Amino acid sequence: MTTDAETLARDWWRTSIIDMSPGVIRLRGYAIEDLIRARVGFAQTVWLMTRGELPSPAQAGLLEAALMAGVDHGPQAPSIAIARMAATCGVGLNGAIASGLNVLGDVHGGAGEQALSLFEAVGDRLESGAAMDDAVREALAAQVAQHGKAIPGFGHRFHPVDPRTAPLLERVDEAVCAGVVSGHHAAIGRAIEDALARGRPRRIPMNIDGVTAVIYGELGFPAPLARGLFCLSRAVGLLAHAWEQTGQGGRIKGPLPRQWTWTYEGPPPRAVTLAGQADDRAEPA
Repeated sequence: MTTDAETLARDWWRTSIIDMSPGVIRLRGYAIEDLIRARVGFAQTVWLMTRGELPSPAQAGLLEAALMAGVDHGPQAPSIAIARMAATCGVGLNGAIASGLNVLGDVHGGAGEQALSLFEAVGDRLESGAAMDDAVREALAAQVAQHGKAIPGFGHRFHPVDPRTAPLLERVDEAVCAGVVSGHHAAIGRAIEDALARGRPRRIPMNIDGVTAVIYGELGFPAPLARGLFCLSRAVGLLAHAWEQTGQGGRIKGPLPRQWTWTYEGPPPRAVTLAGQADDRAEPA
């Protein structure tokens, strides 16, 4: 007979994700040994854990392409640089990875979530009967009014054209032709890119955040999960860079070589004079 105390203890945490007891591990009802024997891959497991069911091979392939494409962008990306700096401080791989992950916020790392939210805002207007051009214009105006002129998922501070965008969109188009996804989010993303190009001397192309937002939206992931999926992706790069830096050695490496210092903009050198105290440097009478 189960007591009230035992029920309280068991219900302290409630989850539909994992069932575990001595000798038993089941993810969403699937025995872990069966998943291993069925050769279920990592991207499929990410889907299973976050969505509750196993994806089709085509869905898993599209998700894996998005996860693979965002793993790294070099030490000029703050998250990667921070992981490498942390590795030189002796925190270990887990600490270095966590240090990099902790800066993936709204500005660096959050654009995928924001782009998918923008796509969904356009989609809501389309469902209300608006034409695509009107829906895009209204959603962009609301985005700028609330968050400023930078449109998440478009343009890149380093690449004139992000080399990851075209091949990922090709994968989306293939999935549309195969009936795997609808193409709804891809159409919205391209319509936004067209709208941003109007009246400008050059286009502001979709970037990795925009195209992965297209993929995650096409696959049915909600916007907040887009950031989580990016963190999973970038964690691979953080691990690789932290491990490489560990092998290279170095102690307490900062963001710049020690021969270079920062620009100081404060007061010029001055003496310390405390109120009510004589200046010890004054000449004796």
